[in-house]
Amino acid sequence: MPRVIRETLISVRDLVLTWGPFLLIGLGLLAAAYLLLDPAPPRRVVLATGPEQSAYAAFGKRYQAELQRYGIQVELRPTLGSRDNLRLLRDDKQHVDLAFVQGGSSEATRLVDEDKSGVPLASLGSLFYEPVWIFYRGKMANIADLRGKRVNTGARGSGSPGLFAKLLGANHLEREELKRSNLEETPAVIALLGNELDALVLVSAPESPMVQMLLQTPGIRLYEFTQAEAYARRYPFISPVTLPRGVADLSRDVPPRDVELIATTTSLVAREHTHPALIQIFVQAASRIHSGAGWIAPAGRFPTPQHSEFAIAREAERFYRTGPPFLQRYLPFSLANLIDRMWVALFSIVAVLIPVSRWVPPLYQFRVRSRIFRWYRSLRQIEDRMERKAEPADALLADLDKLDARAARVRVPLAYTDELYSLRGHIDLVRERLRKAGSAA
Repeated sequence: MPRVIRETLISVRDLVLTWGPFLLIGLGLLAAAYLLLDPAPPRRVVLATGPEQSAYAAFGKRYQAELQRYGIQVELRPTLGSRDNLRLLRDDKQHVDLAFVQGGSSEATRLVDEDKSGVPLASLGSLFYEPVWIFYRGKMANIADLRGKRVNTGARGSGSPGLFAKLLGANHLEREELKRSNLEETPAVIALLGNELDALVLVSAPESPMVQMLLQTPGIRLYEFTQAEAYARRYPFISPVTLPRGVADLSRDVPPRDVELIATTTSLVAREHTHPALIQIFVQAASRIHSGAGWIAPAGRFPTPQHSEFAIAREAERFYRTGPPFLQRYLPFSLANLIDRMWVALFSIVAVLIPVSRWVPPLYQFRVRSRIFRWYRSLRQIEDRMERKAEPADALLADLDKLDARAARVRVPLAYTDELYSLRGHIDLVRERLRKAGSAA
């Protein structure tokens, strides 16, 4: 191997051996921070939706497609509805991470359930309006006209029965005064069409296929909440909304006029300790899915941190305040999220290593020069023996030649060769003195 290459490799080796421990310490601290902060979101999550053919189920499929872009698999868990979703969220054995929760459905059970389960929940924001649809046959001027009628108030486990019970109470009507049933959405619609029910209560987004079908079914009428504003004043989770004329079918002019309705808002709710990156992904997906104009809400109304009955998650609040994180606008999500989550730890590690790194150049210098200076002890010993004149000059010269041969094999970086040649010059100086002493003797 050429000498220049060999000396270059020696220099690289010295640098690696000197800087290596500090780099290992830095990497160790970085690995510890990574494990502690856990910046990467889980690759599989469970989203509790609702009954089949419901708006919740349809939206769940859209979230599933959105998160597939990030390599995250979303398992959709069909449920009976909002109250069932809350129960699953608070049950550790069910492993549900997020769920759609209807406004008003948590009011009666939140404190009791949280005390029992110890699982606090956080909202990612309100996503869309869910109007209260009362489809009926015959005549109906107000809710009190349902007295004695066959009414399906929604499946047990959904938020509809509890919400409708509040509306009945506001109209001085007891649930026992109705011939109530609790069929699921699809069987209830079939029963209404088969004249087995007089009225059907649905709390669902306009995107629900069942709602859209009933709006266009001859003989089925939609109840108008002419006192919508009064309901909203009495119940904070209710908003007055308007179903515009012709929105269901412009050509057939369905509905034939604007219809006043009341609506709750549905929120996306997660366990409070859900991974922050996962919350960020879901909120961004919600913005893409729900920000457009709908039958009832104008474009840009949703998602929103308003109307939620749960505290807004920190990552969601950050999104509503500043939008997507800056780096995510220019970098792939995985890389941007890693930097976003790790930058504080990274700068802390750098702040620690910078002062420590000042020790490295002196250590490197000491490491290289020690290969040279350690031979000065042997040289000094030979010189002392020469001054004591206890040994013949030939023996000392032989030892000096051995020392010179060893020094010649020392390899140091080019920047330190002057010190190596200085050592060999000193060896020659002692050799010359020995020769003179031998000649004088």
